[in-house]
Amino acid sequence: QVRLVESGGGLAQAGGSLRLSCAASGSIFRINVMAWYRQAPGKQRELVATITRSGSTNYADSVKGRFTISRDNAKNTVYLQMNSLKPEDTAVYYCNTDRIETIQGQYIYGLWGQGTQVTVSS
Repeated sequence: QVRLVESGGGLAQAGGSLRLSCAASGSIFRINVMAWYRQAPGKQRELVATITRSGSTNYADSVKGRFTISRDNAKNTVYLQMNSLKPEDTAVYYCNTDRIETIQGQYIYGLWGQGTQVTVSS
C-alpha cells in the first residue's frame, strides 16, 4: 500500500532549526503537489507550505522567510527545513499530497501522514 511517513520532529529551542522529512512508499509512479500542514492543540489544521513537482512553492505568511519546503522526486520525499523557530511553531506537523499515481496506473487522492510533533521552547 502507498503511505506517507513523517520524521524529524522533536524539541528545539527558540531560534533553532529542525528538518522534517516525509517519505512516500509503495508502487509510486508520480506524486502531484506535496504539502506540510500543522495543527496546534485547540486550533484548526493550517497549511504551512506547498510544492509542485516542478518546484514551485507557496508558504503561509507566518513561516515565510523562515521555512523552506523542498522535494526529491526520485526519492518520493518532501522536506521542511525550519529555521528561526518560534514557540508559536509548536504543533503536530503533517505531510500531505493531493494525488499519487501508482505504477499500475491507479490514483490515490488526499493522502496524509501520521504526523510528527514539533515543540519549540522559549
